[in-house]
Amino acid sequence: MGHEVFGEVVEVGEQVTNIQIGKKYVVYPWIGCGNCNECQNDMEHYCSPFTAENIGVSVDGGYGEYVLVKDSKYLFDAGDTPEELAGSYACRGLTAYSALKKAEIKDGENIVIISAGGMGLLALKIAQAAYNIKTIVVDIDNEKLDVAKNAGANNVINSKNENASEEIIKLSGGKVTKIIDFVGSQSSMSFGYSLFGINKGGLYVLVGLIGGNFNLQLPLHTFTARTIKGAYVGSLKEMGELMELVRSGTIEPIEVEARPASQASDTLTDLKSGHIKGLVCLKH
Repeated sequence: MGHEVFGEVVEVGEQVTNIQIGKKYVVYPWIGCGNCNECQNDMEHYCSPFTAENIGVSVDGGYGEYVLVKDSKYLFDAGDTPEELAGSYACRGLTAYSALKKAEIKDGENIVIISAGGMGLLALKIAQAAYNIKTIVVDIDNEKLDVAKNAGANNVINSKNENASEEIIKLSGGKVTKIIDFVGSQSSMSFGYSLFGINKGGLYVLVGLIGGNFNLQLPLHTFTARTIKGAYVGSLKEMGELMELVRSGTIEPIEVEARPASQASDTLTDLKSGHIKGLVCLKH
């Protein structure tokens, strides 16, 4: 376990010349077999789970003291990024970056981000650095919404509020066109998808994995020409783009709570119960 890894290189292979021993790097964990069509076309993260070598999923990850990475191309310099935050870019940050790209954002647009949790906050900070847009962050937890507002969200809305949909539509200039859902539950999608109303051409990027079922009216979906896109982590190329943005210093860091790796089980329990606000990292 442990797929968001930032650590010090202690040993390299004989033919590795571009990696510095003693320096810390972020590890791209979504490593494929290297032979399939997906891997040959910069989509290693889509490699079959039966052949992929994903760090922390298929092979030993960051919960251990040492991690073996099979190629230097999977290591990225994080610049001056706080080390407690750096590892988050390997999954949560990368997923947020890829989802923002899939949203096909245009200059000046209003973007609805569902979730003020760790990934939603990273998406907010990356969006602020990479795009000229206005952000509306939606959640059911007022404490998390306060964190998002302090992190720079233009507007925050509690979806439990009676007039939440009307408020969001009004803030969006009367028409919601882009939604990124980092929750991915029946309730989040039912709420988010309803924001489109009868407007045509809406784009819904589904990221979260909470799960459930969603009742989709097929004729209405066709009539309104909407698009639903799934977003699963990101490619090695996208990781390179993201880390270049990270090194530029334009992404404002968010606070991260550091805990010893020995508290991994307790941390997972806190995460499941919703007691964690923002990000937590585990350190050896």
